[in-house]
Amino acid sequence: MYHQFNINYPEMLPDALQLTPMQFEADAKMAMAVKLFEMNKLSSGMAARLAGVDRIFFLLNLHRYGVNMIDLDNDELESDLKNA
Repeated sequence: MYHQFNINYPEMLPDALQLTPMQFEADAKMAMAVKLFEMNKLSSGMAARLAGVDRIFFLLNLHRYGVNMIDLDNDELESDLKNA
């Protein structure tokens, strides 16, 4: 089951961004999902579902929003490398 909410935006906003309304709305959904993933509020799978894309597409497009696919600090990275 899905819930829905609407966001009002100025009619000229998609044009200002050189997007169609459909492209703008898809980008806005993706941006919201990416931010929630970045904040560790959603898993990548749940964020992908929110954005309406598959998980691989979601992960491979995180760089467009300046978000890393894997967010490890140096200690975690060293530990993972030692245990690899």
